Amino acid sequence: MKKSKLQCEHNIEPVYNAGSRVLILGSFPSVKSREAEFFYSHPKNRFWKVLPALFEEEEPVTTEDKKTFLLSHGIALWDVIASCEIAGSSDSSIQNVELNDISRILKAADIKAIYANGTKAATLYEKYIRPVTGREIMKLPSTSPANASWSLERLIQEWKCVRLHLD
Repeated sequence: MKKSKLQCEHNIEPVYNAGSRVLILGSFPSVKSREAEFFYSHPKNRFWKVLPALFEEEEPVTTEDKKTFLLSHGIALWDVIASCEIAGSSDSSIQNVELNDISRILKAADIKAIYANGTKAATLYEKYIRPVTGREIMKLPSTSPANASWSLERLIQEWKCVRLHLD
């Protein structure tokens, strides 16, 4: 049975502070993340396994632990999309997009690099946000369970570039 599309609003505030040096942008929160009101809350999303592995740290468990982890490592986190029509959590179903204004992060922090968690975030950024900011984005493979062809080990290897602007 095909899921019907719903108009959804982004309900998670960005994580950043003046010490943020890297901005990671996703596309739009999954159903589980919207329910939990925090990024990458689907239990099969590997985001919270990949990032701590880059720093040889334990996986943060609570939302507060995750925020502390991000900020202590100079990482800002948000999504490209503020609202859209979406079927479930499927990036490929996204339509009628309204964008988040990432300039608030770029004004508050000395962001050295912007990374996209997956193709949809990179594509939307390139089309709509880069012409405004003039800032490049580097596309990383998605940590989503939908990207099952990438093993956790392969994701960690590919995401190591995030550390270049943090050490």
